[in-house]
Amino acid sequence: MTNTKIKNMEDFAAISGLSRPTVSKYFHDPSSVRPTTRARIEAALEQYNYRPNIFAMNQNRKLTKNVGIVVPYLADPFFAEIVRVIERRCVEAGLSPFLFNSQGEPGYEIDILDTLRSLKPAGVLLAPLGRQSDKRAIESFCKDVPTVLFDSNLEDLGEAFVGSDNRSFVSQTVEYLTRTGEPPCFFEMKTPANPNANKRRLAYIEMMDRLGFEPHIVPIKGSGWAFEEIGRQGALKALIEGAFASNTVLCSNDRLAIGLLSACYKMGVKVGRNDDCALRVASHDDHPFSRFTCPSLTTAAHDYSAVSDEVVATLFKLIESGGRLDSRTEQLFPARLIMRDSA
Repeated sequence: MTNTKIKNMEDFAAISGLSRPTVSKYFHDPSSVRPTTRARIEAALEQYNYRPNIFAMNQNRKLTKNVGIVVPYLADPFFAEIVRVIERRCVEAGLSPFLFNSQGEPGYEIDILDTLRSLKPAGVLLAPLGRQSDKRAIESFCKDVPTVLFDSNLEDLGEAFVGSDNRSFVSQTVEYLTRTGEPPCFFEMKTPANPNANKRRLAYIEMMDRLGFEPHIVPIKGSGWAFEEIGRQGALKALIEGAFASNTVLCSNDRLAIGLLSACYKMGVKVGRNDDCALRVASHDDHPFSRFTCPSLTTAAHDYSAVSDEVVATLFKLIESGGRLDSRTEQLFPARLIMRDSA
């Protein structure tokens, strides 16, 4: 290795005794140059410890291999699991995924979209904030960049949407809980961060009406994405005030349910489906930790693999079709009820 400083690809080509187009061709596709040339370039890379600026390279291409992935809150295990599979699928296809986390902030979400424009991505997979998103900004972005939405559906935006069927989540949990015990109340944030929560509330009301039971919503204060703490504080208040009209509680999502279980432990309220238990608790999502709570959490699970695979497959179809589809498509995957000890 030498201490010679190489600023750009032109410097590297000159010091290697090769033409700039040949070096560029190698970085675009190493197999496109002769084996002897490839060996010469790779020896020079080792000697001078040079790595090209992939962003500068991409500015000279009509279509890059960059794929943007945007999620609202990466600390949420749902998004972490979805992204883990999406990134792997993109890499296997020879694409370069770039992950962005909007951290629940609408302004930051817009900044990310502006950054993505500069990367000239082949396509973008966007899980928008939803209710808080600047829909005009996203609409403008989708017109400029081939975009597939996932998780949160903003009607008519993007070329396609892939997500889970929230109605199937709630219909399964409500049917099971009413069949095996008292009908459930619905435990949710008064101002939910994710629009899927609203769909789940409406599905709960519809399902309870269909089964002939009176819906009972227990809304709790809190905003943002710290669902466990919001759920814990809200459940403590609900337990003290006797806000639960039933001994069965259905939570909007598993992270709220984990907070509720913590509150029950603090208050000495035993949770489970045995005769000596005071409360049954069920939820939605199948959070990776839900099987390890005490008691383990009954929940309706996303089909993580199917959603991830379909998101990437739709993106590939979009890229191959030149960035536009004949019409906007929507693909929803049903949930799967997982019965554990909490209900």
